[in-house]
Amino acid sequence: MGAKRATSGLKALSLAYLAGASAFGFTIALQQNQQWAVEAKKMAQIALPAARDAAEAANQNAVKPALAWAGATTHAIAELLNPPAPQRVAVAAPRKAAPPVLLARPVLAPPPALRPAIGETPQNPVAVSPPLAAAPPIASPGLTAPSIAPAPDASGPGPVELARVLGHLKVSLTREMYDNFDLFLYVSKADRGPWSQRMYVFQKQANGDLTMLYDWPVSTGRELDEIAPNGMGAPSITPQGYYEIDPDRMYRGYHSMQWDQPMPYAMFFTWEHEGLQTGLAIHGASGADIALLGKRSSAGCVRLAPQNAQLLFRLIRADFKGLAPRFAYDRRTATMSNDGLLMHDKAGNLQYAEGYKVLVFIENNGGDNIVAALF
Repeated sequence: MGAKRATSGLKALSLAYLAGASAFGFTIALQQNQQWAVEAKKMAQIALPAARDAAEAANQNAVKPALAWAGATTHAIAELLNPPAPQRVAVAAPRKAAPPVLLARPVLAPPPALRPAIGETPQNPVAVSPPLAAAPPIASPGLTAPSIAPAPDASGPGPVELARVLGHLKVSLTREMYDNFDLFLYVSKADRGPWSQRMYVFQKQANGDLTMLYDWPVSTGRELDEIAPNGMGAPSITPQGYYEIDPDRMYRGYHSMQWDQPMPYAMFFTWEHEGLQTGLAIHGASGADIALLGKRSSAGCVRLAPQNAQLLFRLIRADFKGLAPRFAYDRRTATMSNDGLLMHDKAGNLQYAEGYKVLVFIENNGGDNIVAALF
């Protein structure tokens, strides 16, 4: 469209030039012939308005568009031949990323290597823990004996067997156990032998010696797979091992919902097994179960005569509170060690917790044939 207008403008300019030249020649001719000049003047007066209108139309429709096109074309050609320098746009320099903050991951100590479980056929205790010499003097709290007489019992072992029990207990304790507990409850869950179905209570003296305080008949688990009164399967097994008394679970009166039985003076253990807090405890027998003491007859707990359970309950609470070592905990199985392995920090220091300095050791050993009890 622009090119077409430019061509028309050029043609108009050419015609204007020719007209101007003709007018110039015509003007010279009029000067030489006055009569022509008079007639021309008349004709000019008649044609002047029309010529003026024609010139204005040519200016608006041809000359101005042609000049505008020529100017735009010239500017475009000049830009092609001499392109303007590109303008630089100020761009903010990218901010340096802050160095990543490295969060220190807690270094978890690998789970302690557990000793082989004691199981129903314990290892030779002498091979695991060599006999201990008398421990150095350790301050022991003064014993405030409860004013409760133990239940009469004439069926206990004689002095020779009691000495054997004491010797066996010593070789079954590690140095850390011996040094950090003050009361030791040795329970034989065996169904036969001179030591069977009894609890032997030993107190550590200030000079490190162990003195037997009590020797009581007990009833441990029936060792059967049974159905509890609540309809759930529940083996009546008393597991062997080393245990501590749970300071948060000592009850003068307690009733087992699972077995629907009273558990007076219940002293539960701290033992956790596969993520669950177990119901293993020492408590008093009741009703017809009292006559069964000395035989396997419980659902898994260690039963005592009611007055003996009360005496032990009061003795522990009165004289054996303090910091006690914690048993190792295996995070892989969510189970607390019951084979005597204690918890240590990375530096090898024992870890303690508020509780009772009482160690319970349950073993399937009747004392009649120690070698046979090891297999």
